[in-house]
Amino acid sequence: MGNRLSKIYTRTGDDGSTGLADGNRIAKNAQRVEAMGTADELNCHIGLLIETLDSDDELVESLRRIQHHLFDLGGEFAIPGSRVIGDEHIEWLEGTLDRHNEGLPPLKNFVLPGGSPGAAQCHLARAVCRRAERVVVALGHEDSINTASRHYLNRLSDLLFVIARVLARREGGEEILWEQKKSGL
Repeated sequence: MGNRLSKIYTRTGDDGSTGLADGNRIAKNAQRVEAMGTADELNCHIGLLIETLDSDDELVESLRRIQHHLFDLGGEFAIPGSRVIGDEHIEWLEGTLDRHNEGLPPLKNFVLPGGSPGAAQCHLARAVCRRAERVVVALGHEDSINTASRHYLNRLSDLLFVIARVLARREGGEEILWEQKKSGL
């Protein structure tokens, strides 16, 4: 990256546009920029989740890898037509998901976000991931995208759900199951 960011402000975005990595400028509220920003927001939430864990926690390595993937994903959105996320990323997520899910009891009801601080943060990251997926679907209706990036976000939200379940148990909490009868007045 060198000295590329030696000056943080450029004033070029004061008109409501932003530059893509290919040199083109687009509106800051364009769907592509929304996809980049939501991937960045998700990355921040995963960073916060990591900070709830001990540094030697086995989950940290996987979550850091996901952060790198999300940075790559944002880069993919910043260069229309580029492909960084591929089937190998999705397969890695699926393998990681299967490994963490195998020790969990089957669900008989929906789970409310919470259960422990780490689980709650993981559920928040999952919800942002679902939003990122919706944004990418919308972008795909406007422009050509790498469909693997959409698949990646879908699997990632599943993995974050499973990690939240793991954390709720491991941190001494318990999963809070939705009870339909409690939702009425």
